[in-house]
Amino acid sequence: MIVITGGAGFIGSAMLWELNRNGIEDVIVVDELASATTGKWKNLAGLGFRDFIHKNDFLERLSSGRVPGGISAVIHMGAISDTTETDADLLLKNNYEFSKELATHCIAEGIRFVYASSAATYGDGSRGYSDEEEHLESLRPLNMYGYSKQLFDLWALRSGALAKFAGLKFFNVFGPNEYHKGDMSSVVFKAFNQIRETGEVRLFESHRSDYRHGEQMRDFIYVKDCTAIMLWLLENPSVNGIFNVGSGKARSFRDLVGATFSAMEREPSIRYVPMPEKLRDKYQYFTQAEAAKLKAYGCPVDPSPLEEGVRDYVCNHLATANPYLDRQRT
Repeated sequence: MIVITGGAGFIGSAMLWELNRNGIEDVIVVDELASATTGKWKNLAGLGFRDFIHKNDFLERLSSGRVPGGISAVIHMGAISDTTETDADLLLKNNYEFSKELATHCIAEGIRFVYASSAATYGDGSRGYSDEEEHLESLRPLNMYGYSKQLFDLWALRSGALAKFAGLKFFNVFGPNEYHKGDMSSVVFKAFNQIRETGEVRLFESHRSDYRHGEQMRDFIYVKDCTAIMLWLLENPSVNGIFNVGSGKARSFRDLVGATFSAMEREPSIRYVPMPEKLRDKYQYFTQAEAAKLKAYGCPVDPSPLEEGVRDYVCNHLATANPYLDRQRT
């Protein structure tokens, strides 16, 4: 049996889809759905799993033996993922303390543990994007979200736990089942809706002289590539440590939006708007995963080219009557 925390969220529910398409439905989903109006519950509607446990009840039930036995792996995607969250105590409780307690239990019980870190731990990128463990101590995140993820990475490193499980530094992930995320949804999702409603896309202006408007760059990766990597890690439990999950190739927001227009068979029309002042000193102008480490361990997954991933997302999900991942859709 596999447990997915954050299993109703974006990457968590996509991972449940990946397990289902590989014949695995003996899964416990741990999450909170909040208001039905957010639509988060729809991420689960077409998928197969054994049980759902609210995140506030999970650790107590786990420690008291009231979670069904035989857990082989925990995929820990559950966290506050809003990069603009300012409640530091809330972030520490959810992204650090919860993770420590869950990881400690898995180590004690010999359970495979795969968890989500974040490329936000790399800060402005001036210290590089190496996922080698000796690089962790030098990183300086730009926001409290990134720092909460960094703290857990450091705990895992200093406690020796990283030798026993895998931490994944996700870069800019896009794809189906992100529809509940609001402002935290991907630029592809926002661009699709802006194009459909107004015929144009709004992007932030650059506030640095070395980057033209729209030329700010990110390492974009399709969520289906992320889940393929995670499945491989489940199948190879001897592969442990911190790993970047990105394409290894930075592309501009102009490229991303251009791919979205192309998938929708529209001519590009972009309008640049000022970036909010509160974001300007925390904004990453360039991210690019160093992707060689996973390859060196034998991971066979080659991330999709940007245009291919965007086209699949737009044509096979966003533009359809049922955009959600389910067992009947590939």
